[in-house]
Amino acid sequence: MTRSARIVVSAATVVVALTASVVGGQAPPGAPGGPLPGLTPLEFAEFRLGLDDFLEVETAEEGLGPAFNGASCAACHHTPAVGGMSSVLEVRAAFADPDGTVRGLDETGETLVQLFSIPTHGCQPRIPDGVAVIARRAPIPVFGAGLVEAIPDATLLGLADPDDLDGDGISGRAAMVRDPGTGQFRIGRFGWKAQQATLLAFGADAYRNEMGITNDLFPNELAVGVPAANMVLCDPIPDPEDFPDPRTRRRGIDNFESFMRLLAPIARAPAGPAERDGELVFDAVGCAGCHRPVLTTGPSQNPLFDRRPVPLFSDLLLHDIGTGDGIRQGDALPGEIRTPALWGLRLRRPFLHDGSAATIAQAIGRHRGEADAARERFERLKAVDQLKLVAFLNSL
Repeated sequence: MTRSARIVVSAATVVVALTASVVGGQAPPGAPGGPLPGLTPLEFAEFRLGLDDFLEVETAEEGLGPAFNGASCAACHHTPAVGGMSSVLEVRAAFADPDGTVRGLDETGETLVQLFSIPTHGCQPRIPDGVAVIARRAPIPVFGAGLVEAIPDATLLGLADPDDLDGDGISGRAAMVRDPGTGQFRIGRFGWKAQQATLLAFGADAYRNEMGITNDLFPNELAVGVPAANMVLCDPIPDPEDFPDPRTRRRGIDNFESFMRLLAPIARAPAGPAERDGELVFDAVGCAGCHRPVLTTGPSQNPLFDRRPVPLFSDLLLHDIGTGDGIRQGDALPGEIRTPALWGLRLRRPFLHDGSAATIAQAIGRHRGEADAARERFERLKAVDQLKLVAFLNSL
C-alpha cells in the first residue's frame, strides 16, 4: 500500500469512529461537536449537510490532490469531536534575504508544503534547498466559529493599539486582509495569522491547501516545487474541482461554511473555589490584556448571532509575543501570531501553534515581547496561585 493510500485509509477510519460516536450523526445535547441551540429546521438541515461534507473522505477521482495534508476535514479536526484539533502538523517554509526579509517559496509568496501527494508523475512538493525558516502549525478548533465571524470589524479595530498608546506594553494589531469572496478588505480573524476574515474563505482556503481541491475562491492548484509539466499529469481534473451539487445547488465550501457557522462552542466546566480564584489571578497578572474574556457579536436578523456574548478569551489581534513561527502571511509579520482563543482549552493538548509546549505552564513560560510583563508576574506568583491560574485555564 502506498503512503498516500495509507493516509486515505487512516482518514476513513477516523471518519467511521467519529460517525459512530454521535447519536444519529449529531452530538448529544451539550457535548462537543453539536450545533448551536435554537436552530431552525432549515439551519439544522444545513448543519447536517455541512457535517456530512466535513466527514467525507475525498478521492483522487473527486479532486483530492495532487498534494494534500488530509483526505477529509475531519482527518485534521476530530479531537475531542468533529471540528476540533489533531496531531497533524501543517508544514510551512520560507527563504530569508541577507537583510533579514522573509519571503515565500514562489512568486506568489506561498509557504505551504503539503505532506502527501497522489502517487503518480512526481507530484510530491518538497522543501527546496536554502530555506531559512521551517515552521509547523497545528489545526485550530472551529467550535463557535460562527459567533467569532459575527463579531464586528469595528470591535476589533477598537481593541487594536499598534503604537501602544496606553503604555501597557501590548500593541495588538488588527489584520487587514482581502476577502477572496467579495474582493473587499476586512479584518482577518481566522487562522494562526488571522489570514482570513470569513468562514467561507477560511474553508475554501483549507479545501485547496489541505486537500488540494480547487474552488471558486481558490481556483489554482497548489504544489510548490512541482514542475508545470508534471502538474498536467498529476491533476487531470479541470479546475475548479468543487462545483454545486445538482440536488442541493450547494458547493462543498458552502457546506463547510454552514457547519462551522452553526457549530456550538465548548461550554466551560463547572468551577470550584480554585478555578474562581484562578480567574482573578488571570486578570491580575495581565493575561486578559490579550486574552479578552468576552467579545460581543453585532446586530443581526438571526437571533443566533444578534448581540450575543462570545466568551472566547481572545482579542483576535496580531501580537508579537515571541511565539511567532517566522512566516509572513496575509497582513501578519513573521514574528506575529493571532491571539489563540482559550475556550475549550481543557480539551486541547499540546499547546502553542506548533504543539511544542506540553503543559500550560510551559506555554506561559514561552511568552516574550508584548507578554513579558504578564509572564514575569506569573513567574513571581506563589506556587499555590500559579496552580489556581492553571486550574482556571483547565476549566475553560
